[in-house]
Amino acid sequence: MAEVQLTESGRRELEERLDYLKSVRRAEIAEEIKIARGFGDLSENAEYDAARKAQAEMEGEIADIEAKLRMAKIIHEKVVTCCEVVDGVEGQSKTYTIVGTSEADLASGKISDESPVGAALVNAQEGETVSVKLPGGRTKLMKITKVLK
Repeated sequence: MAEVQLTESGRRELEERLDYLKSVRRAEIAEEIKIARGFGDLSENAEYDAARKAQAEMEGEIADIEAKLRMAKIIHEKVVTCCEVVDGVEGQSKTYTIVGTSEADLASGKISDESPVGAALVNAQEGETVSVKLPGGRTKLMKITKVLK
């Protein structure tokens, strides 16, 4: 696995999820398997199959989180408020939180530092207008109105 960029809060969230999976969820699934075994013949036991599948998925998630944490490089979260500039006119302001790729969530305004917009904004300063190269060759101008580090 290659290096994974995470903010400090992203690292904490992964550690909390890992702790939950190991300390709580493992015990819950073990109990589900124990109960399902009591239903008899395992070859035709849908509850047992479902519990074993849940166990395999959980163990896969644990392994994935552990690998991400091993390969994590901590980056600083940056909050940038900017607006798109079209034909010299500034549009509506948007606030982006620039995070590592694995933490990106466009619906909540978290964009990856590797995305076209994130890469353009990561080193931007207040008052600056940056040019964002979009897929397909288009270019977008964005005026930075506020930066929080």
